Parts: sequence; C-alpha cells; structure tokens
Amino acid sequence: MKPGIQLAYAAARLAGHLRRRKRQITPLPPRPAEPGISVVIPSRNGKELLAAQLPGILRELPPAAEVLVVDNGSNDGTAAWLKATFPQVAVDLSAHPLSFARAANRGLESARYSRVCLLNNDMLIDPGFFTALDRAFDAVPDLFCATAQIRFPKGVRREETGKAVMAQTNPEDFPLRCDDPLPEEDLTYVLYGSGGCSLYDANRLRQLGGFDPVYEPAYVEDLDAGFRAWQRGWPSVYVAGAGLEHRHRATTSRYYSPQQLEQMLEVNYLKFLTCAVWSPATFRRLWTQALDRLRLRSDRQTLQQSVRIAGAGGPTLVPVLAEEKVLALTNGTVFVFPGHAPTGKPRSVLAATSFQRSQRADHDEVLVVQTETSVAPPSAVRESYIEIVVVHKGPSTALSFEAALEQTIRKWQPQTVEREPALKP
Repeated sequence: MKPGIQLAYAAARLAGHLRRRKRQITPLPPRPAEPGISVVIPSRNGKELLAAQLPGILRELPPAAEVLVVDNGSNDGTAAWLKATFPQVAVDLSAHPLSFARAANRGLESARYSRVCLLNNDMLIDPGFFTALDRAFDAVPDLFCATAQIRFPKGVRREETGKAVMAQTNPEDFPLRCDDPLPEEDLTYVLYGSGGCSLYDANRLRQLGGFDPVYEPAYVEDLDAGFRAWQRGWPSVYVAGAGLEHRHRATTSRYYSPQQLEQMLEVNYLKFLTCAVWSPATFRRLWTQALDRLRLRSDRQTLQQSVRIAGAGGPTLVPVLAEEKVLALTNGTVFVFPGHAPTGKPRSVLAATSFQRSQRADHDEVLVVQTETSVAPPSAVRESYIEIVVVHKGPSTALSFEAALEQTIRKWQPQTVEREPALKP
C-alpha cells in the first residue's frame, strides 16, 4: 500500500461519519406545459455529430414536439450552421463551455412541452424511439424517467445497455453497472435513466431543481436525479422498444484523457453519496464501500478529496420510499415482463415461488415470483397475466422481493394480494 493511503482513508472515514444535514435543493419554477416532447441536446463543437443525428430525430418527432440544441462554447460554427441547415431547430448559445448538468438545465428551463428528452449529440435513434419512451408514461404511474436500450457500433464493446443497476460483485468493481436485458424484458425498474438518452417528466424534474450542477463537468448527474426521484416515489424504467446507437464519449474524449474521465466518475460518485443519500445507515454503508474500493485501488488523490466532499453535507428532505428498498429493487435481481393487455377486470397480485398459470379468470392478475435463476417466464405463463415480475435469488433476496411486491402494488393498485405460505412475512 502506498505511503499515506491509510491516513487518507482514515480521514475520509471520519469525514463521512461527521457528515451533517445541510443541503437543500431549490426547485426550478414550474411551467404550464402542453402535452408533447421537448428534445434537448447539449453539444460542444459537435457539428459533425449533429449532422448525423438530427435527420433521424426530425423524422421521428411526434406532431407536438420541439428540438433545442444547447451549444456550449463551440468554435466550429455550430450555431450558424444549425440556423442555416436546420432552421426548425432552436439554438441556445453559451459563449463558454458548460457542464452537462448546466447545459441540460438551460434546455429544461426553455422547454415548452410536458416531457423532456435528453440526448447526447453522439446518439443515433431507431425508428419508434420517442413513441416507445412516451408510452411508458401511460403504463407506469408517477413515472419520472423512461430510458432507452443502448447499443454500440459494430465491433465496439458494449459498455452501456440502458439497464442501470447498483451492484458490486467484486470489491474493486465500480458499484454501478449496466446489465444485459433478458429476452422480452420491458419496463424493468432501474436506479436511473442515462442522461444521454432518456425521457423525463419535465415538471417532476423541475421539482428536483433540475440536474445538480455540483457534478462538474460531467457524469453521475443522471444517477443523482434518478435516485432523488425514487426518494419521492417517482420510478424510472428501462424501455426495450426505444433503441439507439451510442458513439461513446465522442465529445468528452476530445477534451479529457481516459484517466481524467475516470477521475471525474470517482469524484462525482462520492459527491452523489454525500449529496443525495438521506439515511445515515445507508450512507455509511455505501460510503465505506466506496472508500474501501479506493483504498484497494491505491487512489490516494480521490481519498483526499473525499474529506472536502463529505463536508458539503447531506440532504434534509426525508424520503417517501426507504432508500434500502429502492436499492434492493434496482440491484439487478428484479425483472419485469409484460403479459396480455388489461381487460378492465378487477386486479389482483399473486406472490409465488414458481412460474404458474393464473387461476383467476375473473381478475387481471400480476405474478411476482421468486426464482433460483434469472430467466424469462414461459410464454404460456406470460399470456395468463398482465405482468410478471421476476425476483432472482441473491444476497438481498427478501428485501428485493418485498420491494418488488410493494412497487407492483403501487403500480397496479390491486383489489387483492395473495402470498404463498413460504412468502408470508
């Protein structure tokens, strides 16, 4: 272990222990918004990327929609080129480079419509992209964010999928990852939606104060927003039918080295823990886990910065949902599969330990099932329910199952809930 690592680690542990509640977020002013989609694209010297991206976006826009490019300190003539080539695209011009959070907030403040789609300028959307994301808001009550399925160009290793979870298999792993979705999986709950390809409820995002500008210059602002939304009972979901191709880091890699980008991620994750996690017990667990990882990696620089980061203070707003249950629901062990369309019959929920066809012909039934492996339900079983929620056994199985069951009840508001004996509390 490098000299000074243990001392920096001890100081960081103490700083976390002394964290105080003093951080308050000021909501952005609410805006009367007509139904529709405002597409916001932060861009810096991205004329070539926009030239590839915008035609597909404009083809896919619904009738009630707008596109706003927030041009951050570009010197490649982006603004003039946009006005000449795509006059239907609005341009918000900043003379100086902005962080992703500040650029996104500028777009949010100007957005005219009820939903805001944030897109990186290196995303190429598939047909049906906006329609699929928008439908999620009809399917999931109080939805905060619908996020897309991310692919990478042919021959490039897939680093993102859109299905973001918090899980750490190895102590040296970064605690956030993107899992590969299972076949037919859709509307699975995720911890947050990628800020580069997600559709948000505009006024809910404004109630959160937009994206927190503390995350400079980029990374983790989307995690922060998604987690704070979950604290208020507003879920985020993965939408299988909304696909796109990501030309990963096509902008950030122009200005920062891989080492600088990695450092940004590490520092901003610690800021997230400090600024967003309310529960002292949850904060201490995650903070210690993060510091242990930095110690294993001999990252003295980030450990030293963590003392100042913890001093910024934690949130004062008491969550509506227990944070440990939010994390258990979004740790990669819970999968959602749509079944047949609701028929209007009374709704019921069955909590079970195996796949089985519904026996309630007089109800639209939802199955929440605990399984030994991460598998999709058989098609015959799916066809007999309006939804199946699969909870794969793992380190926090009981909490994940309870969190999945509670979220299912919030979503469907059933008349009855039945548990098999083995699953009764």
